[in-house]
Amino acid sequence: MGKKYSIYVLGKDGKEYLLETNTLDSGKILPERQGVLLDPAETDRDIIVRDGYYYHLNRKTESFTKYRLQENQIEETASVPLKGFTIENYYWIGQDSLLLVGLDTDKFSQVRSVLIQSDKMTLIKAVDLDIPKPSGVFNSTFVGFVEHRANKLFIGYTYHQRLSPSSYTTSDTMYVAVLKYPELALTKIDKDIRSTYPGGTNLIQSYSFEDEQRNFYFMSCPGIALGNRPDLPTGVFRIKAADDTLDKSYCLDISGSVIGNHAYGIWYLGDQKAIIRSERKDLFKGLSDHYSTAHFEFYLLDLASKKVVRKLELPLDKGTRRECIIVKNGVAYIAVNSTKEGNFIWLYNLTTGALKKGLELSGNTDFIMRIDQLNL
Repeated sequence: MGKKYSIYVLGKDGKEYLLETNTLDSGKILPERQGVLLDPAETDRDIIVRDGYYYHLNRKTESFTKYRLQENQIEETASVPLKGFTIENYYWIGQDSLLLVGLDTDKFSQVRSVLIQSDKMTLIKAVDLDIPKPSGVFNSTFVGFVEHRANKLFIGYTYHQRLSPSSYTTSDTMYVAVLKYPELALTKIDKDIRSTYPGGTNLIQSYSFEDEQRNFYFMSCPGIALGNRPDLPTGVFRIKAADDTLDKSYCLDISGSVIGNHAYGIWYLGDQKAIIRSERKDLFKGLSDHYSTAHFEFYLLDLASKKVVRKLELPLDKGTRRECIIVKNGVAYIAVNSTKEGNFIWLYNLTTGALKKGLELSGNTDFIMRIDQLNL
Protein backbone atom coordinates (compact mmCIF):
# COMPACT_ATOMS: atom_id res chain seq x y z
CA MET A 1 0.00 0.00 0.00
CA GLY A 2 1.48 3.35 -1.03
CA LYS A 3 1.79 6.44 1.11
CA LYS A 4 -0.91 9.13 1.19
CA TYR A 5 1.03 12.35 0.60
CA SER A 6 4.14 13.60 -1.14
CA ILE A 7 6.26 16.62 -0.22
CA TYR A 8 8.80 18.41 -2.42
CA VAL A 9 11.55 20.18 -0.45
CA LEU A 10 14.26 22.64 -1.43
CA GLY A 11 17.19 22.38 0.95
CA LYS A 12 19.32 25.12 2.47
CA ASP A 13 22.25 23.93 0.36
CA GLY A 14 20.21 23.96 -2.87
CA LYS A 15 19.57 20.21 -2.91
CA GLU A 16 16.05 19.04 -3.76
CA TYR A 17 14.19 16.16 -2.15
CA LEU A 18 10.97 14.25 -2.71
CA LEU A 19 9.45 12.31 0.16
CA GLU A 20 6.25 10.46 0.93
CA THR A 21 4.36 10.20 4.21
CA ASN A 22 1.10 8.87 5.62
CA THR A 23 0.32 11.87 7.82
CA LEU A 24 0.55 15.65 7.75
CA ASP A 25 -0.99 16.01 11.21
CA SER A 26 2.09 15.57 13.38
CA GLY A 27 5.69 14.42 13.58
CA LYS A 28 9.00 15.63 12.16
CA ILE A 29 10.76 14.77 8.90
CA LEU A 30 14.36 15.47 7.89
CA PRO A 31 14.43 15.28 4.06
CA GLU A 32 18.14 14.45 3.92
CA ARG A 33 17.39 11.28 5.92
CA GLN A 34 13.87 10.32 4.87
CA GLY A 35 13.60 11.83 1.40
CA VAL A 36 14.91 10.93 -2.03
CA LEU A 37 17.61 13.23 -3.40
CA LEU A 38 16.65 14.50 -6.86
CA ASP A 39 18.71 15.42 -9.89
CA PRO A 40 17.62 18.96 -10.90
CA ALA A 41 18.64 18.18 -14.49
CA GLU A 42 16.03 15.42 -14.59
CA THR A 43 13.17 16.61 -12.34
CA ASP A 44 11.80 19.84 -10.92
CA ARG A 45 8.90 21.11 -8.82
CA ASP A 46 6.68 21.47 -11.92
CA ILE A 47 5.37 17.94 -11.60
CA ILE A 48 1.95 16.32 -11.89
CA VAL A 49 1.07 13.92 -9.05
CA ARG A 50 -1.62 11.28 -9.43
CA ASP A 51 -2.31 7.72 -8.24
CA GLY A 52 1.11 7.28 -6.69
CA TYR A 53 3.01 8.44 -9.78
CA TYR A 54 4.85 11.61 -10.76
CA TYR A 55 4.84 13.07 -14.27
CA HIS A 56 7.37 15.60 -15.53
CA LEU A 57 8.55 17.07 -18.83
CA ASN A 58 12.28 16.44 -19.01
CA ARG A 59 13.55 19.44 -20.97
CA LYS A 60 16.98 17.88 -21.45
CA THR A 61 15.68 14.77 -23.23
CA GLU A 62 12.48 16.43 -24.51
CA SER A 63 10.35 13.61 -23.15
CA PHE A 64 7.34 13.44 -20.86
CA THR A 65 8.29 10.97 -18.15
CA LYS A 66 6.43 8.95 -15.53
CA TYR A 67 8.16 8.21 -12.20
CA ARG A 68 7.54 6.56 -8.87
CA LEU A 69 9.47 6.39 -5.61
CA GLN A 70 10.82 2.90 -5.10
CA GLU A 71 13.23 1.72 -2.40
CA ASN A 72 14.56 5.18 -1.57
CA GLN A 73 15.12 6.25 -5.14
CA ILE A 74 13.11 7.79 -7.94
CA GLU A 75 12.49 5.32 -10.74
CA GLU A 76 11.45 6.11 -14.31
CA THR A 77 8.70 3.77 -15.46
CA ALA A 78 7.94 5.07 -18.97
CA SER A 79 8.22 8.15 -21.19
CA VAL A 80 6.77 9.76 -24.32
CA PRO A 81 8.88 11.96 -26.65
CA LEU A 82 7.64 15.58 -26.73
CA LYS A 83 9.88 17.62 -28.98
CA GLY A 84 9.77 21.41 -29.00
CA PHE A 85 7.01 21.65 -26.38
CA THR A 86 6.72 23.35 -23.00
CA ILE A 87 3.79 22.68 -20.67
CA GLU A 88 1.82 25.64 -19.33
CA ASN A 89 -1.22 23.79 -17.92
CA TYR A 90 -2.64 20.29 -17.58
CA TYR A 91 -6.12 18.81 -17.14
CA TRP A 92 -7.23 15.24 -16.44
CA ILE A 93 -9.93 14.56 -19.05
CA GLY A 94 -10.50 11.09 -17.60
CA GLN A 95 -8.90 8.61 -15.24
CA ASP A 96 -6.03 7.90 -17.63
CA SER A 97 -6.39 10.72 -20.18
CA LEU A 98 -4.08 13.62 -19.47
CA LEU A 99 -4.38 16.78 -21.55
CA LEU A 100 -1.30 19.01 -21.68
CA VAL A 101 -1.60 22.53 -23.08
CA GLY A 102 1.49 24.62 -23.74
CA LEU A 103 3.65 26.37 -26.30
CA ASP A 104 6.33 25.76 -28.90
CA THR A 105 9.87 26.24 -27.57
CA ASP A 106 10.99 28.18 -30.63
CA LYS A 107 9.08 31.44 -30.16
CA PHE A 108 6.68 30.53 -27.33
CA SER A 109 3.81 31.82 -29.42
CA GLN A 110 1.98 28.77 -30.84
CA VAL A 111 -0.49 27.18 -28.41
CA ARG A 112 -0.41 23.38 -28.62
CA SER A 113 -2.27 20.53 -26.96
CA VAL A 114 -1.06 17.02 -26.28
CA LEU A 115 -3.27 14.16 -25.10
CA ILE A 116 -1.48 11.33 -23.25
CA GLN A 117 -2.84 7.96 -22.18
CA SER A 118 -1.12 7.95 -18.81
CA ASP A 119 -1.49 4.27 -17.84
CA LYS A 120 0.28 3.08 -20.99
CA MET A 121 2.19 6.35 -21.55
CA THR A 122 1.28 6.60 -25.21
CA LEU A 123 0.58 9.69 -27.30
CA ILE A 124 -3.06 9.88 -28.38
CA LYS A 125 -3.09 13.25 -30.15
CA ALA A 126 -0.91 16.34 -30.56
CA VAL A 127 -2.15 19.41 -32.43
CA ASP A 128 -1.54 23.14 -32.81
CA LEU A 129 -4.57 25.10 -31.66
CA ASP A 130 -6.13 27.88 -33.69
CA ILE A 131 -5.52 30.53 -31.03
CA PRO A 132 -4.14 33.82 -32.41
CA LYS A 133 -0.40 34.30 -32.08
CA PRO A 134 0.99 37.48 -30.50
CA SER A 135 1.40 40.52 -32.70
CA GLY A 136 2.61 44.12 -32.51
CA VAL A 137 4.68 44.73 -29.37
CA PHE A 138 3.75 41.32 -27.96
CA ASN A 139 6.11 38.45 -28.74
CA SER A 140 5.00 35.45 -26.67
CA THR A 141 1.84 33.81 -25.36
CA PHE A 142 0.89 32.68 -21.88
CA VAL A 143 -1.71 29.97 -21.14
CA GLY A 144 -3.13 30.34 -17.62
CA PHE A 145 -5.91 27.79 -17.32
CA VAL A 146 -7.62 24.89 -19.05
CA GLU A 147 -11.15 23.76 -18.23
CA HIS A 148 -13.10 20.91 -19.84
CA ARG A 149 -16.89 20.88 -19.79
CA ALA A 150 -18.89 18.31 -21.85
CA ASN A 151 -18.09 19.12 -25.49
CA LYS A 152 -16.22 22.36 -24.75
CA LEU A 153 -12.65 23.23 -23.80
CA PHE A 154 -11.90 26.63 -22.23
CA ILE A 155 -8.38 28.04 -22.44
CA GLY A 156 -7.44 31.26 -20.65
CA TYR A 157 -4.48 33.18 -22.03
CA THR A 158 -2.80 36.53 -22.60
CA TYR A 159 0.32 37.93 -24.32
CA HIS A 160 3.74 39.04 -23.08
CA GLN A 161 5.92 41.93 -24.18
CA ARG A 162 9.64 41.48 -23.51
CA LEU A 163 11.20 44.53 -21.85
CA SER A 164 14.73 43.12 -21.41
CA PRO A 165 16.46 39.72 -21.46
CA SER A 166 15.18 39.12 -17.92
CA SER A 167 11.95 41.12 -17.76
CA TYR A 168 8.56 41.26 -19.45
CA THR A 169 5.16 42.82 -19.00
CA THR A 170 1.72 41.61 -20.02
CA SER A 171 -1.15 42.78 -22.18
CA ASP A 172 -3.95 44.60 -20.37
CA THR A 173 -6.45 42.01 -21.66
CA MET A 174 -7.24 38.45 -20.66
CA TYR A 175 -8.74 36.10 -23.24
CA VAL A 176 -10.80 32.94 -22.97
CA ALA A 177 -10.85 30.72 -26.06
CA VAL A 178 -13.69 28.21 -26.39
CA LEU A 179 -13.00 25.11 -28.49
CA LYS A 180 -15.16 22.17 -29.44
CA TYR A 181 -14.00 18.97 -27.77
CA PRO A 182 -12.65 16.55 -28.84
CA GLU A 183 -12.34 18.19 -32.29
CA LEU A 184 -10.40 21.14 -30.78
CA ALA A 185 -11.90 23.54 -33.31
CA LEU A 186 -12.00 27.17 -32.13
CA THR A 187 -15.58 28.48 -31.81
CA LYS A 188 -15.16 31.84 -30.04
CA ILE A 189 -12.85 34.10 -28.03
CA ASP A 190 -14.05 36.14 -25.06
CA LYS A 191 -12.10 39.20 -23.87
CA ASP A 192 -11.98 41.04 -20.56
CA ILE A 193 -9.99 44.12 -19.47
CA ARG A 194 -10.92 44.14 -15.78
CA SER A 195 -7.60 42.40 -15.10
CA THR A 196 -4.96 40.36 -16.90
CA TYR A 197 -2.75 37.24 -16.68
CA PRO A 198 -5.61 34.76 -16.11
CA GLY A 199 -4.51 31.88 -13.91
CA GLY A 200 -0.95 30.58 -13.90
CA THR A 201 1.21 27.53 -14.59
CA ASN A 202 -0.76 24.95 -12.62
CA LEU A 203 2.10 22.46 -12.49
CA ILE A 204 3.60 24.85 -9.93
CA GLN A 205 0.58 26.37 -8.16
CA SER A 206 -3.23 26.22 -8.21
CA TYR A 207 -5.14 29.14 -9.72
CA SER A 208 -8.56 27.72 -10.64
CA PHE A 209 -11.28 25.28 -9.56
CA GLU A 210 -14.90 24.20 -9.96
CA ASP A 211 -17.48 24.56 -7.21
CA GLU A 212 -20.17 22.00 -6.39
CA GLN A 213 -22.44 23.33 -9.15
CA ARG A 214 -19.62 23.19 -11.75
CA ASN A 215 -19.22 26.96 -11.88
CA PHE A 216 -15.61 27.61 -12.85
CA TYR A 217 -13.50 30.17 -10.95
CA PHE A 218 -10.01 31.45 -11.66
CA MET A 219 -7.69 34.08 -10.24
CA SER A 220 -5.92 36.70 -12.34
CA CYS A 221 -2.29 37.38 -11.41
CA PRO A 222 -1.07 40.78 -12.66
CA GLY A 223 1.39 41.28 -9.77
CA ILE A 224 5.10 41.84 -10.42
CA ALA A 225 6.00 38.17 -9.92
CA LEU A 226 3.73 36.92 -12.75
CA GLY A 227 1.93 39.36 -15.07
CA ASN A 228 4.02 42.38 -14.10
CA ARG A 229 1.06 44.71 -14.58
CA PRO A 230 0.66 45.82 -10.94
CA ASP A 231 -1.51 48.73 -12.06
CA LEU A 232 -4.31 46.21 -12.65
CA PRO A 233 -6.08 44.39 -9.79
CA THR A 234 -5.75 40.77 -8.78
CA GLY A 235 -9.25 39.35 -8.99
CA VAL A 236 -11.31 36.17 -8.90
CA PHE A 237 -13.52 35.63 -11.96
CA ARG A 238 -16.21 33.14 -12.92
CA ILE A 239 -17.68 31.25 -15.85
CA LYS A 240 -21.09 29.92 -14.86
CA ALA A 241 -21.82 26.22 -15.38
CA ALA A 242 -24.33 26.81 -18.18
CA ASP A 243 -22.35 29.58 -19.95
CA ASP A 244 -19.35 29.76 -22.25
CA THR A 245 -18.39 33.39 -21.55
CA LEU A 246 -16.98 35.22 -18.56
CA ASP A 247 -19.58 36.38 -16.07
CA LYS A 248 -19.31 40.16 -16.55
CA SER A 249 -21.19 40.77 -13.29
CA TYR A 250 -18.72 38.79 -11.17
CA CYS A 251 -15.34 39.93 -9.86
CA LEU A 252 -13.91 39.57 -6.38
CA ASP A 253 -11.42 42.44 -6.43
CA ILE A 254 -8.61 41.37 -4.10
CA SER A 255 -6.25 44.31 -4.63
CA GLY A 256 -9.07 46.81 -4.10
CA SER A 257 -10.35 45.12 -0.94
CA VAL A 258 -9.02 45.27 2.61
CA ILE A 259 -5.93 43.36 1.43
CA GLY A 260 -4.65 46.07 -0.91
CA ASN A 261 -1.97 43.76 -2.33
CA HIS A 262 -1.60 41.29 -5.17
CA ALA A 263 -2.09 37.56 -4.67
CA TYR A 264 -0.79 34.36 -6.26
CA GLY A 265 -2.59 31.04 -5.82
CA ILE A 266 -6.12 30.07 -4.80
CA TRP A 267 -7.50 26.85 -3.27
CA TYR A 268 -11.15 25.89 -2.95
CA LEU A 269 -12.40 24.71 0.45
CA GLY A 270 -15.97 23.90 -0.52
CA ASP A 271 -19.23 25.65 0.42
CA GLN A 272 -18.25 28.80 -1.54
CA LYS A 273 -15.11 29.42 0.51
CA ALA A 274 -11.51 29.63 -0.75
CA ILE A 275 -8.04 30.54 0.49
CA ILE A 276 -5.65 32.86 -1.34
CA ARG A 277 -1.98 33.62 -0.75
CA SER A 278 -1.28 37.37 -0.86
CA GLU A 279 1.97 39.31 -0.90
CA ARG A 280 2.82 42.18 1.47
CA LYS A 281 4.33 44.86 -0.78
CA ASP A 282 5.60 46.78 2.26
CA LEU A 283 7.91 43.89 3.22
CA PHE A 284 9.86 43.23 0.00
CA LYS A 285 11.93 45.49 -2.24
CA GLY A 286 11.27 43.90 -5.64
CA LEU A 287 11.68 40.68 -7.59
CA SER A 288 15.20 40.24 -6.18
CA ASP A 289 13.89 39.33 -2.73
CA HIS A 290 10.27 38.41 -3.50
CA TYR A 291 11.03 34.70 -3.16
CA SER A 292 13.39 34.77 -0.17
CA THR A 293 11.61 37.27 2.10
CA ALA A 294 8.81 36.03 4.33
CA HIS A 295 5.93 38.32 3.38
CA PHE A 296 3.00 36.17 2.23
CA GLU A 297 -0.29 36.04 4.14
CA PHE A 298 -3.27 33.70 3.75
CA TYR A 299 -6.83 35.03 3.48
CA LEU A 300 -10.23 33.38 3.56
CA LEU A 301 -12.63 34.41 0.76
CA ASP A 302 -16.40 34.11 0.50
CA LEU A 303 -17.14 33.62 -3.20
CA ALA A 304 -20.89 34.05 -2.85
CA SER A 305 -20.71 37.50 -1.25
CA LYS A 306 -17.50 38.43 -3.17
CA LYS A 307 -15.79 39.42 0.06
CA VAL A 308 -12.55 38.81 1.91
CA VAL A 309 -13.63 37.27 5.22
CA ARG A 310 -10.42 37.46 7.26
CA LYS A 311 -6.69 36.90 7.39
CA LEU A 312 -5.63 33.55 8.80
CA GLU A 313 -3.40 33.92 11.87
CA LEU A 314 -0.42 32.14 10.35
CA PRO A 315 3.26 33.14 10.33
CA LEU A 316 4.47 35.13 7.33
CA ASP A 317 5.33 32.71 4.54
CA LYS A 318 8.14 32.78 1.98
CA GLY A 319 8.44 31.42 -1.57
CA THR A 320 6.72 33.18 -4.49
CA ARG A 321 4.90 30.22 -6.09
CA ARG A 322 4.14 27.01 -4.20
CA GLU A 323 1.54 24.25 -4.26
CA CYS A 324 0.97 24.54 -0.53
CA ILE A 325 -2.62 23.59 0.41
CA ILE A 326 -4.46 20.25 0.54
CA VAL A 327 -8.12 20.12 1.59
CA LYS A 328 -9.29 16.82 3.08
CA ASN A 329 -11.88 15.66 5.64
CA GLY A 330 -12.80 19.11 6.87
CA VAL A 331 -9.20 20.28 7.25
CA ALA A 332 -7.03 22.54 5.09
CA TYR A 333 -3.39 21.49 5.39
CA ILE A 334 -1.30 24.60 4.76
CA ALA A 335 2.47 24.43 4.26
CA VAL A 336 4.16 27.53 5.69
CA ASN A 337 7.85 28.42 5.37
CA SER A 338 8.41 30.74 8.32
CA THR A 339 11.74 32.44 8.90
CA LYS A 340 10.98 32.69 12.63
CA GLU A 341 8.91 29.58 13.40
CA GLY A 342 10.28 27.00 10.97
CA ASN A 343 8.70 24.94 8.19
CA PHE A 344 5.41 23.35 9.24
CA ILE A 345 2.21 21.94 7.83
CA TRP A 346 -0.53 23.86 9.62
CA LEU A 347 -4.01 22.42 10.16
CA TYR A 348 -6.94 24.78 9.58
CA ASN A 349 -10.25 23.38 10.81
CA LEU A 350 -12.88 24.42 8.27
CA THR A 351 -15.71 24.21 10.81
CA THR A 352 -14.21 25.94 13.84
CA GLY A 353 -11.53 28.07 12.18
CA ALA A 354 -8.94 26.73 14.63
CA LEU A 355 -5.30 26.61 13.56
CA LYS A 356 -2.54 24.37 14.91
CA LYS A 357 0.86 23.10 13.86
CA GLY A 358 1.13 19.66 12.31
CA LEU A 359 4.05 17.94 10.60
CA GLU A 360 7.40 19.73 10.82
CA LEU A 361 9.94 19.67 7.97
CA SER A 362 13.27 20.17 9.67
CA GLY A 363 16.96 19.42 9.04
CA ASN A 364 18.10 20.74 5.66
CA THR A 365 14.64 22.12 4.77
CA ASP A 366 14.62 25.69 3.48
CA PHE A 367 11.37 25.67 1.48
CA ILE A 368 8.42 23.29 1.32
CA MET A 369 7.83 23.70 -2.42
CA ARG A 370 4.71 21.59 -2.77
CA ILE A 371 2.45 19.13 -0.97
CA ASP A 372 0.25 16.70 -2.91
CA GLN A 373 -2.19 13.88 -2.32
CA LEU A 374 -0.79 10.75 -3.92
CA ASN A 375 -4.23 9.20 -4.30
CA LEU A 376 -7.38 11.32 -4.55
